[in-house]
Amino acid sequence: MATRAGQSVGIVIYSMYGHVAQLAEAEKAGIEKAGGSATIYQVAETLPEEVLQKMYAPPKPDYPVVKPTDLLKHDGILFGVATRYAGWPAQLKTFIDSLGQLWAKGSLSGKFVGAFVSSAGPGGGQESTYYSMMSTFTHQGMIFVPLGYAGVNHLLSNFDELHGGSPWGAGTFAGANGSRKPSTLELDIAGIQGEKFWQVVARTQFPVEESE
Repeated sequence: MATRAGQSVGIVIYSMYGHVAQLAEAEKAGIEKAGGSATIYQVAETLPEEVLQKMYAPPKPDYPVVKPTDLLKHDGILFGVATRYAGWPAQLKTFIDSLGQLWAKGSLSGKFVGAFVSSAGPGGGQESTYYSMMSTFTHQGMIFVPLGYAGVNHLLSNFDELHGGSPWGAGTFAGANGSRKPSTLELDIAGIQGEKFWQVVARTQFPVEESE
């Protein structure tokens, strides 16, 4: 075991149309505003290129593809989740299922974890997606940090416009065809989540295993 000299957050996302990537950038900006450091990763795509073309998916953002051992570099992990049937998308679930060796060693136990989501609309299952994540976080022994209402209630409770997000975490609505982009309000919520998440992470410095 080694003690990390500096603290940081890993932001692990799957973004097909760019909505989750925009939220991730806002989360990263919030972390940095609070004095922290963050790296955005993306999980590997599992759909064939011809399928992505038929879905009019744009090119992937220029983020490194995450490996299980990348999670060992960070004290906290934020997952950016494009919901599928009110749960993890297959691409993120495939990555989660590759963490067996870390689970066996307890390598992620005690790390802080949070999440933010994107769905087609208000009935797309944003809160249910968080429920589906909880068993994974629990089995890994990770400490879930919700957004809550403190410092963000005025935004979450804004009824002047349609918006995603909840006390579980930031969120956005993409629209049925993916044409709606994250609003300023949604990005502000994501930024505040990044700030608040870092404030929790910064309280503790964990001894961690060396990455392989």
